[in-house]
Amino acid sequence: MATISKFEDLVCFNKARELTKAIYQEFKDCKDYGFKDQITRASVSVLSNIAEGFERGTKSEYLNYLYIAKGSAGEVRAQLYVAYDAEYVNMEKFKYLSGLASECSRLIQSFAEKVKKGMHAGTQFKKLEKDDPMKEVLRQQAPDVYKRFYEN
Repeated sequence: MATISKFEDLVCFNKARELTKAIYQEFKDCKDYGFKDQITRASVSVLSNIAEGFERGTKSEYLNYLYIAKGSAGEVRAQLYVAYDAEYVNMEKFKYLSGLASECSRLIQSFAEKVKKGMHAGTQFKKLEKDDPMKEVLRQQAPDVYKRFYEN
């Protein structure tokens, strides 16, 4: 399995981005500004928490942010019921947007399970190789010894 080096490569992030774009598009002309603000913020929270957790550096923090993102996806679904009941969206749009939010939840849950099972504690705990302080001294003072140790 390949190591993912940036959050933009995550399937769950890209699906959350798709959800956010669809929510913004659907409610751009909504005059209920409180509702519009709530649902757009919730959708942005999904992808933002996936990204923020990824950049945090520890496995436990990342899992925490993934579950916050999953909770925000649930909030979007709940807000979509409000939108349907208030007749801001028809059944077709409700099903489409709710399906996107549900798919985000499933993808986040699946990814969180993979992160839990992973062996890495996170980049914050990554072991870094330290430079040998004698390396430069040997290179300058004893080139023949340096070659034996470092150039083979």
